[in-house]
Amino acid sequence: MSIKQELVDEIELLLRYNLDSTQEGIKVHDTARDGLVNAIKRLHEKGLVDSEDGGYLTDLGHEAAEHTQAALRLLTPNT
Repeated sequence: MSIKQELVDEIELLLRYNLDSTQEGIKVHDTARDGLVNAIKRLHEKGLVDSEDGGYLTDLGHEAAEHTQAALRLLTPNT
């Protein structure tokens, strides 16, 4: 099973959110690489973020980001 670049881009964005604060969002500027600009739009369409250019995580988005960040911690070796 392989992971398409579109999904990798969405995961990358979910990893950027600070889960310790609901008052902290992100903004993906139109000057960012195309993959990230398109990924944040897809996350918005999926109901995970509240704005087409990022913004804040929705409740569903927060849950997705929690799982994504937890998976990364499990897969990253302790160094």
